Amino acid sequence: EPVAKAYRFLPSPIRAGTGNVIKNLSLLATIPNNLLQADIKAAGVNSLRLVLNTTIGILGVWDPAEKLGLSEIGKEDYGQTFGAWGLGGGCYFVLPVLGPTTVRDFSGSLINVLGGDPWHNITVKNNTEYVQDRHYYISRGTDAVNFRSKNIESFDSLKRNSVDFYASVKSLYLQDRYKKIKNS
Repeated sequence: EPVAKAYRFLPSPIRAGTGNVIKNLSLLATIPNNLLQADIKAAGVNSLRLVLNTTIGILGVWDPAEKLGLSEIGKEDYGQTFGAWGLGGGCYFVLPVLGPTTVRDFSGSLINVLGGDPWHNITVKNNTEYVQDRHYYISRGTDAVNFRSKNIESFDSLKRNSVDFYASVKSLYLQDRYKKIKNS
């Protein structure tokens, strides 16, 4: 939370550009999951968004794809793919630093680490002269800080107004995952 609050002191265009770059990088994991869920249209739109935003948008700092009518389609991950395939969520638990998850979603996260996320493969497994493993971890950390900074008031309100904060977070997390799995 302190890092997220400090992040808010950056000028809005820098925060927006940073968020755009992270969203653009997330397409590297979203596109394979679109294909695994047989959502060919979403995979096509996301592929075009990735190409346009990486080239014309300079690594995704800007979002020219949106201006060309290619609206953002939700981020997909392996936990959602497993859910779309009919696997139940399993136990809910909270990991230190990483936050809430289920057995299914944590298993999906492990796939990213074991090679299912092309951005992870490029940076960590195939350490080239241009990108290094720290770039992957910086992008993941920046994504977490960006998310937290956008939701500080929501978390504070939830803490203040919840009779049971843990139960509230669990309920919100499970509802959000259900919605994402159903693409609704």
